[in-house]
Amino acid sequence: MRYGTPPSLDDILELAETALSAIPQELRNLVGGTVMAVEEAPDDEVLAELGMESPWELTGLYRGTPMTQKSVLDIPAEPDTIVLFREPILLEWIETGEDLFRLVRNVLIHEIGHHFGLSDADISRLEDEG
Repeated sequence: MRYGTPPSLDDILELAETALSAIPQELRNLVGGTVMAVEEAPDDEVLAELGMESPWELTGLYRGTPMTQKSVLDIPAEPDTIVLFREPILLEWIETGEDLFRLVRNVLIHEIGHHFGLSDADISRLEDEG
């Protein structure tokens, strides 16, 4: 995709949905029922919760209970959600020159990996598969 203006929230969501269909099947099979959302940037509450000062450092977040901590007896309060943060993603895109689709895909894989308790090495391996 080429952009004459910065990609919108909807543009990033469209890239994320396309990226989801392009991630390894083993990972895609695990995220049924997970909601994807795009927000401009993490809010102060999220940053405080994660012990972060700068909103530019956080490109994505998995909201929900990690699979490693779920029980079959749990009653979900709300669906698990992968949130991508548009402004930090665009800043990284500008700073690195990385292909925007690949960047969104890697953020998505990273957040899915966190949910399933994958190691950083496993997440890197999955990111490199694309």
